[in-house]
Amino acid sequence: MINKIIPTVEQALANIHDGATIMIGGFGGAGQPAELIDALIEQGARDLVIVNNNAGNGETGLAALLKTKRVRKIICSFPRQADSQIFDGLYRAGELELELVPQGNLAERIRAAGAGIGAFFTPTGYGTELAKGKETREINGKMYVLEHPIHADVALIKAERGDRWGNLTYRKTARNFGPIMASAAKLTIASVHEIVELGSLDPESVITPGLFVHRVVQVPRSATGPAGFKAA
Repeated sequence: MINKIIPTVEQALANIHDGATIMIGGFGGAGQPAELIDALIEQGARDLVIVNNNAGNGETGLAALLKTKRVRKIICSFPRQADSQIFDGLYRAGELELELVPQGNLAERIRAAGAGIGAFFTPTGYGTELAKGKETREINGKMYVLEHPIHADVALIKAERGDRWGNLTYRKTARNFGPIMASAAKLTIASVHEIVELGSLDPESVITPGLFVHRVVQVPRSATGPAGFKAA
């Protein structure tokens, strides 16, 4: 019998190894799996490479993980904002590597990993510092940059509902990077607000099939998300 439900977030995060590349869903606070991040902090893995849209807000969620100084590198599209003081301090001190990726390229590099694409050409970034050292090619009179997929050891994502097979549905914009990250990781761990019986999810509404999900853990819905964001 397939049953991917894990009783606690601590058990769900138990065997993540040092040096792992971890994708973390979320667009700011929307869809950020804060409880899984907190469990990762408690779990203690070090020398991590984190893939996320941004580099944390305030001192909770992803920012709290960065504050532990157990992240070696972050790959993201939007590292600096008004409350990114944790990232700013670590980066300026030379304690954190940054790979800056345009947001569309970030999403496509993750999607490409899940789709089994070896590499792809994109016009985004051509002629800028972001294309330095990368292969370029003229196609139909336009210049393109070769970009490679981003694969991960682990994806931590947040969904609205899930069943014991790992099928997931999302709540509005909280979906964001979740589906593509789930397909690009060797191990996908999903937090959900509700676990439902098999057959309760309309197949037409399932965004991430259980094929891409390995562990599902239920977490309560809080009134606010990370850094005061309204919970999604």
